[in-house]
Amino acid sequence: MLGQGLEVSTLGLGCMGMSWAYGATDDDHDEAVRTIHHALDIGINFLDTADVYGPHTNERLVGKAIAGRRDEVVLATKFGIVRSPGTSMDERSINGRPDYVRASCDASLQRLGVDHIDLYYQHRIDPDTPIEETVGALKGLIEAGKIRHYGLSEASPETLRRAHAVHPVTALQSEYSLWTRDPEDGVLATTRELGIGFVPYSPLGRGFLSGALKSMDALAPDDYRRRSPRFIDGNFERNLALVEKVEEVAARKGITPAQLALAWLLAQDDHIVPIPGTRRRLRLDENVGAIAVTLTPAELAEIDTALPRAIGARYPEAAMRELQG
Repeated sequence: MLGQGLEVSTLGLGCMGMSWAYGATDDDHDEAVRTIHHALDIGINFLDTADVYGPHTNERLVGKAIAGRRDEVVLATKFGIVRSPGTSMDERSINGRPDYVRASCDASLQRLGVDHIDLYYQHRIDPDTPIEETVGALKGLIEAGKIRHYGLSEASPETLRRAHAVHPVTALQSEYSLWTRDPEDGVLATTRELGIGFVPYSPLGRGFLSGALKSMDALAPDDYRRRSPRFIDGNFERNLALVEKVEEVAARKGITPAQLALAWLLAQDDHIVPIPGTRRRLRLDENVGAIAVTLTPAELAEIDTALPRAIGARYPEAAMRELQG
C-alpha cells in the first residue's frame, strides 16, 4: 500500500531498460511486450516508465503492451526531465512549471494510449519553480481526472513536507539498494511520518547486485553504465567486493543475489515497493521469487555490518546536482 490508499503489487516492474539506457534491444520489442504481459499474468501490476526514457519511446512501448489490459495495470510515468530526440543524456534540463506539467501530462496520455495515469511523478525537482506551484498543477490534473495520484522523485524531506502541505504525496521514488543507502538519512523517516509510499528504483544497483555482471566488457558501447562513476575508473573492480558478499549470504540462503537484494529492501518497511527493471521473463520470475524470502534479524544485521559501501558517486557530476536526496 502506497500513500493515499493506492494499492499495488509487492514488486513493480521498471520498464526503462526495455527500450533505453542499457544497450541494444530488439527492434520490435517483442520480448519486452511478452515480459509485461507475463508480469500482469502473475500479478505484478505496477508498471513504471517516464517521458524521458528514449525520449518518448518507452511510454509508447508500455502503451502498446497494455492495450486491452488497462484495467489490470497501476500505471506510473514521470515528467520534468526535458530532453529532445537525438540528443545525448547530458543535453537536458529540468522543468516543473505548471504549464509544462499540464502539457507533459497530455503528451504522456497520448503516447500511452490511456485516459488517465495512476501515479504521475515529478522526475526531478525544478530549483527554479517553487514546489507549491508544481504541485498546484498536479492537484489540478487530479481534479480533472487525468491523473489519480502524484509523486516526487529524489526529493528532500523539506520538499516532501512543502509538497504534502499543498496536496498529499502518494509516493516518493528514489534510488535505494544495498549499494545506495542515502534515503536512510532522513528521507525514509519522513515518508513513514507522512504516510507516503517509498518506491526504490535501481534496487539491483543497475544490475550489478545480481552478480551477473563480472566485466565491463559485457556492456554494449552505448550502455549508460559506461558513464556511471561506480562502473568506471577502477571502481567496477573495487565494487565487486560488495557483490561477493551478497553472493556469499545468498548462497547460504539458497537464493540468488538478486533475490537477496530485493528481499533486503522488502524487509526494511511495509511501505517500500521496489521496481526492479528487466526486459526478460526469466529475470522477472527470479525477481518475483524474492517475495517469498524471509531474512532473519541476524541475517539483516550481518548484511548491514558486513557489506562494504559502494565506491563512486551514483551519477556523473551534472546529474548529481539534480538530486535533493
